[in-house]
Amino acid sequence: MLLSTLLLAQGAAAQTTPAPGFATLPGSTTQYQLFRRDAAGRYVPRVLAPAGDAPYASRAGQVLLVYIEYRTDRDSVLMASRRLRPEPVPVGLAPTTKPGSIEEAMGLLLPGDSAVFRFNADTAFAQMRQAVPPFIKRSGNALRLTVAAKELVTMEQMQARQQAMMAEMQRTAKARAAKQVAADNAKIQAYFKEKNLASQAKKTPGGTWYVITKRGTGVVPKPGQTVSVKYRGTILETGKEFDSTAKHGDTPFDFVLGQGQVIAGWDQGLAVLPKGSKATLYIPSALGYGERGAGGDIPPNANLSFDVELIDVKGEATPQAAAPAKTAAKAPVKKAAVGAKKAPAKKAPVKKK
Repeated sequence: MLLSTLLLAQGAAAQTTPAPGFATLPGSTTQYQLFRRDAAGRYVPRVLAPAGDAPYASRAGQVLLVYIEYRTDRDSVLMASRRLRPEPVPVGLAPTTKPGSIEEAMGLLLPGDSAVFRFNADTAFAQMRQAVPPFIKRSGNALRLTVAAKELVTMEQMQARQQAMMAEMQRTAKARAAKQVAADNAKIQAYFKEKNLASQAKKTPGGTWYVITKRGTGVVPKPGQTVSVKYRGTILETGKEFDSTAKHGDTPFDFVLGQGQVIAGWDQGLAVLPKGSKATLYIPSALGYGERGAGGDIPPNANLSFDVELIDVKGEATPQAAAPAKTAAKAPVKKAAVGAKKAPAKKAPVKKK
């Protein structure tokens, strides 16, 4: 349930008589209980907008940070924001609201206040074009929204916090990615040592390793050209095969090079092979399917090995085409390849999800 949707649940014809302990917002059938902390830290009831409270207009345009819970009328928890995220939920206070609306009542809350709003379930679910679940009907056919107001900030302060949070998330993700890249390369180097491939293996500028087993005599594909490839993909650490063109009638897989239609390791590795070449690509997890993996076949943070044969190079290069990704940070799985020949989207491991 979306907070923004359920906050509109007002004006229903039902429930005009308040439940015990509840009052009714003026101009609405929404019922409420308001509480404020006293000097001893205890919550005590208060009336809506008592004398001495700043008017709603003084809060308009600001952001109220709250914890919210949705419960049935028999107190079963349907959603608790604390379980979804540790931070309070930001609720923007509009410059104007309908008199007696829940938005207005929430705007009257000051940090430290709490409130319980009770409204008709039929109204809320009708606005979402859904039927009221039977268990809610059996629980009084009403919903309760509990709000604990924690902080009131300006829109500028909220935006600054969100920007700082995003920057911190990016720093954390970058550090995690760097750590994973180091771990991946250590495993790949150990594999090369075990298989006596260290002297043969080469690395693209973007981080994909490759060993050419048969060098072709044709052209080296450029971004924007369509390449046709036969492949067999395995998990490097286990050797388990997860896909191959042999599973799809041995039909070569076609894609446009350098357009992000496949995992970054493929865009990088095939860009250095002349037509007719056979090679093995060793792809660190960040240039493959990353920490998400791909279904049940490719686990999270899996290093991949692809035996590939570059069958054909077609079309003209596109000068404006994006070059293959050069850093691990540019290798997240994004989308399915366009124009693949007969290779089902669910089975082509080189496609971006």
